[in-house]
Amino acid sequence: MPPRIVEVRRNVLRKNDELAGALRERFARAGVLVVNLVSSPGAGKTALLEETLRRMGARWRVAALVGDLATDRDAQRLARATPMVRQITTGTVCHLDAAMVEAALDSAGWMLESLDALFIENVGNLVCPSSYDLGEGLRVVLLSVTEGEDKPLKYPTIFNSADRAIVTKIDLAQAVGFDCEELRRNVEAVRPGLPVLELSARTGGGFDAWIQALESVVPNAREPVAVSRSDTPRDQFGE
Repeated sequence: MPPRIVEVRRNVLRKNDELAGALRERFARAGVLVVNLVSSPGAGKTALLEETLRRMGARWRVAALVGDLATDRDAQRLARATPMVRQITTGTVCHLDAAMVEAALDSAGWMLESLDALFIENVGNLVCPSSYDLGEGLRVVLLSVTEGEDKPLKYPTIFNSADRAIVTKIDLAQAVGFDCEELRRNVEAVRPGLPVLELSARTGGGFDAWIQALESVVPNAREPVAVSRSDTPRDQFGE
């Protein structure tokens, strides 16, 4: 790679890291858990997030930012689970960055102090998102059983930067001949000690453990409350 391109990349990442640090402080002051979901296309991020928002939204105040190259189809789908959803359309950019997240939050006008958890669904890609900190408190990498057990070996950087891995579509494991133990060995070889969950958005299997894991790290150990859509009116959150 030519020196000029290397220097430009370093400057871009440095600027992103500075902004991500400021976002992380902002989230900490607000006491909101921020989760960055990353995966390749088709791994099931949106299905997992929709079910997560539905389950957590009954007890916690939740919101979501959704990154895609084009269309707002995923945001429309997630709006069935919570009214607090914002689409980030990246065009040709294969990842979200801290500036996009900040702009989306400012545009939405959300009161972060009124949220318990904010989920960021990154653009479907296992390469670009690994370099961009979004100020999240938890980075979760997803892979589906249809992608094969060697995903961690092929994309080690994203697994090294993750706090948790989730195997999706686990209900199809037997049908596609997926070997969960081999996958866990590959994860351990790349990122020793990385927690791995197996779940299915279709059947709900494994979701209790996932939700419990999220609730255990909600900042300030807030007590959950019964939440209805009227508790978070659309105009308050810029809808």
